[in-house]
Amino acid sequence: MFLVAAMAIPAAGSFGFSAPAPAAAASVPQDEKVGAEENVAHTIAGGEGALTLRRAESGYVKAHVTGLKLRSGDVLRISDPSGRESYTYTGVDDLDASPDATGFWAMSVTGEAAVLTLSGKDGGPASPDSTATVDKLTRGFTPAEFKAVQDKQTRSICGTNNYQDVACYQTSNPTEFARTKPVAKLLRNGSSLCTAWRVGPNNRSLTNNHCFTSTAGIEMWFNYQCPTCNGTTSTPTKVLAAKVLSTDAGLDYTLFEVNNFAAISGFGFLELDVRVPAVGERMYVIGHPAGKLKKLSLKDDQSPSGNCQVRAVRVNGSSPQSDISYMCDTEGGSSGSPVLSGNTHKVIGLHHFGGCPNQGVRIDLVAQKIGNLL
Repeated sequence: MFLVAAMAIPAAGSFGFSAPAPAAAASVPQDEKVGAEENVAHTIAGGEGALTLRRAESGYVKAHVTGLKLRSGDVLRISDPSGRESYTYTGVDDLDASPDATGFWAMSVTGEAAVLTLSGKDGGPASPDSTATVDKLTRGFTPAEFKAVQDKQTRSICGTNNYQDVACYQTSNPTEFARTKPVAKLLRNGSSLCTAWRVGPNNRSLTNNHCFTSTAGIEMWFNYQCPTCNGTTSTPTKVLAAKVLSTDAGLDYTLFEVNNFAAISGFGFLELDVRVPAVGERMYVIGHPAGKLKKLSLKDDQSPSGNCQVRAVRVNGSSPQSDISYMCDTEGGSSGSPVLSGNTHKVIGLHHFGGCPNQGVRIDLVAQKIGNLL
């Protein structure tokens, strides 16, 4: 999310808003840091047992592997200590590997420890000639570190914080709740984050251009949400970004494909509402503010109706008149979140600026760029 230095004045209308005035486009990035990178030096060989990378109280551990040398039939497995979350590698072109110039970033493992094991065929011992080296890792902040970062972050909570776990609306707002499933947490290189979401029935996902323009080290975490209201646990499904299809700084979007699309196809998709929304139209935002379990921002104590509403349209953003504005609560990490109409339950904006009012890119403009790619 970005912090807007000069904010939009809400548009006039029958909702108690003041006269319209476009916002200035002066803004700075408001990246949400959620982890740290460390240099390490560990090498394992077949027959030597497992290597455990443990960082107490971390939310995840992500290893960077170099020098992976495997005899035929041998594999590298990276898992949590229980083995419930496990990824298998035979080379840098695996679906769960994100290659770079010196090796690859493995998929993150949820929890405070990642266990690396070299195995042979049928789970037997690997050849002593098979080796793997880990030269760095990223790990999630501890609760104390995360609180320290949050205390320094510029927040875009407008009035009282009204967003809630998506599960809190499962009964009262079933239509809005159903639209939360295609929305995912976007982890960038294991240390910062945004939000992204599936758009259309094909292998297409959308986020902000300022979140990424290259797929190296980009993960999507689907189902990163509480199964119950105010819960604390989740079992995410993780995939890696594979290819950027279109990106534009002026409209602050990136359209991309993922590896292993079959793993996330069951989460459904969102549709675009290619029009300029009306001032006062009810709307809502789905995302991962501050990297938290998925939230639905539906209520707004700054609005006369008590619901999130469009406050102004054709507001200056990264481009002239490119945005809509609203007072729905967001935080760092909300960048890339879909902004949906409360009437059509389709996407009318791509959230990217904070500052109260907060802003999203008009999806009718984005659709002109990506419509033929969906």
